[in-house]
Amino acid sequence: QVQLVESGGGLVQAGGSLRLSCAASGRTFSSYAMAWFRQAPGKEREFVAGFSWSGSIYYADYLDSVKGRFTISTDNAKNTVYLQMNSLKPEDTAVYYCAARRGRVVSTATLYDYWGQGTQVTVSS
Repeated sequence: QVQLVESGGGLVQAGGSLRLSCAASGRTFSSYAMAWFRQAPGKEREFVAGFSWSGSIYYADYLDSVKGRFTISTDNAKNTVYLQMNSLKPEDTAVYYCAARRGRVVSTATLYDYWGQGTQVTVSS
């Protein structure tokens, strides 16, 4: 069983930065894909960023609108995944979720088996 706990959300002005954390228990990153999704009111949950390992090859993917602004990273010693978000925009406002699945990273939310409870990010203009 995998448990995911997000933290780090909050209120920030446009142009500001936040770092989200996802603490994982009961797993190793080498065998799971990790991802961040977000869901704004009235919208579907969308893939933001994710990574997986295939042997020694690291693969990461990002939503086009966050490329160059967001970075996903890990601290294996702490079993924690981070999402560094810079140059935030009001349209980034959403509940952000951490997710995990066996195998490679994909952008389809329904293919993820484990989810955190979510953390609210609000960007004011």
